[in-house]
Amino acid sequence: MYLERDKSWHEQRLPIVEQGIRGRLGELSNWFGDANWLDGAFSAGDLLMVQVLRRLNGSILFEEHKNLCAYVARGEERPAFRRGFDAQLAVFTNKLSDRHGP
Repeated sequence: MYLERDKSWHEQRLPIVEQGIRGRLGELSNWFGDANWLDGAFSAGDLLMVQVLRRLNGSILFEEHKNLCAYVARGEERPAFRRGFDAQLAVFTNKLSDRHGP
């Protein structure tokens, strides 16, 4: 959302982008309600959704939806999520070391 902060149109577009994100998060939050997981039991879909939503952690737009914040926290605590995240991080870290040397 802030990658093009240096562009002349950034200030004009930012409210439109934020409104779109707020709308989509609102729809997801309403659909999700007070469920623990997307489809009843924890699934691969939850692994993916938690990974997507966690990128918004700490943003005001995300913090407006307490049920989604709690969902991400639950997902991050799952051993399957930790294993997947750690494996992904290891690949990313190795690729960075390969580019920059030891």
